[in-house]
Amino acid sequence: MTTDSRDARDPLGLAAGAPLLAAWLDWTGRVEAGQLTIMTTPGHKQRQDLVGAVVAGDAPLYGALDTIKLADRLRADAEGRAAALWGADWCRFSVAGSTHGNQALCLAAGRPGQEVIITRILHRSLLLGLVLAGLRPVWVRPEIDPGSGLPGAVPVRAVRDALAAHRDACAVILGDPSYVGTTGDVAGHAQAAHDAGVPLIVDAAWAAHFGFGAGLPPHPLAAGADAMVTSAHKALPACTQGALVLARTERLDAARLDRAFEATHTTSPAGSIMASIDAARELLARDGARLCGRLVRGVAAARKRLRQVPGLDVLDGPAVEAGKLVVLLAGTGAHGGKVEADLIAAGMAPEMADRDTIVPIVTMADSEEQLAAFTEVLIESVERHRGEPRPAAASASWTVAPRTVLAPREAFFAANETVPAAAAVGRVSAELVAPYPPGVPVLAPGELITADAVAALRDAAADGGRIAYAADPTLATFQVIVT
Repeated sequence: MTTDSRDARDPLGLAAGAPLLAAWLDWTGRVEAGQLTIMTTPGHKQRQDLVGAVVAGDAPLYGALDTIKLADRLRADAEGRAAALWGADWCRFSVAGSTHGNQALCLAAGRPGQEVIITRILHRSLLLGLVLAGLRPVWVRPEIDPGSGLPGAVPVRAVRDALAAHRDACAVILGDPSYVGTTGDVAGHAQAAHDAGVPLIVDAAWAAHFGFGAGLPPHPLAAGADAMVTSAHKALPACTQGALVLARTERLDAARLDRAFEATHTTSPAGSIMASIDAARELLARDGARLCGRLVRGVAAARKRLRQVPGLDVLDGPAVEAGKLVVLLAGTGAHGGKVEADLIAAGMAPEMADRDTIVPIVTMADSEEQLAAFTEVLIESVERHRGEPRPAAASASWTVAPRTVLAPREAFFAANETVPAAAAVGRVSAELVAPYPPGVPVLAPGELITADAVAALRDAAADGGRIAYAADPTLATFQVIVT
């Protein structure tokens, strides 16, 4: 008769292939056994009788999982395993999310004053990455699906044309998949970038599972991209803030990547977050095909069930990720804000909701039964709020056509003043303003404030959206550049 000596805190036995997880289990186990008198940070010293269980499991990388002397042996081992899994030759784990990864890659891509071809439906972290790096954006825009009002891919031709018109550009930066799961021709974009002699960098925050299950697209590196950032805490079962930055170094310098990463990362990384990235990577390597298969089956079943409801539809097709569930409400007349309220009351808050769209985040952690139960609650709410069918309206976040007057870095450091909204039209924005969801900027530092932009932001606010990042979320005033 054999006994299983596996640590109950690691139910699947991932530590055998995850060095940071193994170190976390060992160190926290010694703490629980009273074998350590901790004389390093963090200041809670692993005690839960002061601020409570909120600090449970918190362990630093340095001084706990690894030595305080910054030996980095375990970190390098874990990151090397991730690099091998994704086919990269450079990898770092971030405890500051894809936000940090995007900013690090901007710093690694070029020099202050250089142009970069970049998607306009970008995450705010990329805009701030442009500020940090001093890069000047050349915007490329996605196609918009007229039926749903949601963004598709940036056409390869748009990137080729931009590169032809801006021959000194240092890189191409795109987001794939989009926030709503639409995917583009990453291989085509990589070829376009490489033909111009520049790297393709992909914000793949939502794509940590790509390439690891039937029906899913290849991940960006496998499709030819030179670098990608992806959130382990979005699609994989890692702690919040866990992300990976991966690169091939034919067109990006490894030493520059290291400097860029360290310049914007903390010197006190949370070992618990890093161990969770390591564990999620090992789970993906070992069980990814099975778990991603369950994810795809569950989403396919949910899409089929939702389409049985009159007027209800889902985003689908060959250019939509098979693991993404995007519910389209316009044909039912139900308002997404009211459906969201019902889902919150049921303990099933979705990631995103606006008038016409509901987006729950479904991952390999969801069972098919859980997703089916969510689907039924969603259908009940839609029926409760059913109204007159309407055409879908595209959010200003997807359709914005910016007029860039100053580079983001110039605008960030320029003198600014606060003026009433009416006086702001025709001035240059000093701030980033975005409806949330989805959090894609309608106004960015250095862009001309137009009457259409102000009206679109007000419409989003009136329809229940939150205005994020603005100094005045009521939109009564705006911060503008002093001229």
